[in-house]
Amino acid sequence: MATLILPGWQGSGPEHWQAHWLDLMDRTVLVRQRDWNRPDLGDWLDAAVKAIERHPNPILVGHSLGAILIAHLASRYPELPIAGALLVAPADVDNQADGLPALASFAPIPTGPFGFPAIVVGSRNDPWMPAARARILARMWEAEYVDAGRAGHINAATDLGAWPEGQRLLARLTSVARHRSLALGSGFCGGAVRKAIFPPAAAAN
Repeated sequence: MATLILPGWQGSGPEHWQAHWLDLMDRTVLVRQRDWNRPDLGDWLDAAVKAIERHPNPILVGHSLGAILIAHLASRYPELPIAGALLVAPADVDNQADGLPALASFAPIPTGPFGFPAIVVGSRNDPWMPAARARILARMWEAEYVDAGRAGHINAATDLGAWPEGQRLLARLTSVARHRSLALGSGFCGGAVRKAIFPPAAAAN
């Protein structure tokens, strides 16, 4: 099962935990965008869809705008084979786009439930999205919410290194996705299995 890394606006530099994961983890692939500084939703979706087609049933790991990209993928391409998603510090493009026109194409944020297991990681002092709103989105997406404490935007500035806690969340999500895949292959109801082993909108500290 591959892990696809989806950075946000301006990409993830060498000190970002996403860059560390690319160096440390097997079967981890960066989804490259044509223009990191002038994001266009259509272009970013095309790149992500092509990556998923090359690596079917991946775990998606999105940070900031990359997390919002996952929500658009789930909404616009429900048939895509996605095993699970880790959405870290999603960017509130609905309330930031006026001041940052580069993000406007990503608004509004889709709010429908995902068709796969997901974890949303929010921060209590994230300048890009209040924790309360991140919790609401997690509930709408039927995802688990994890409170990272006061971790800023959970990026290179937070000085997380390889972010061991995030790696543990990814490992747990991957385990859930594998159980779900086995259950679906056995003919069980995917939604029922997902909710039984991965309760939606659960809160974790």
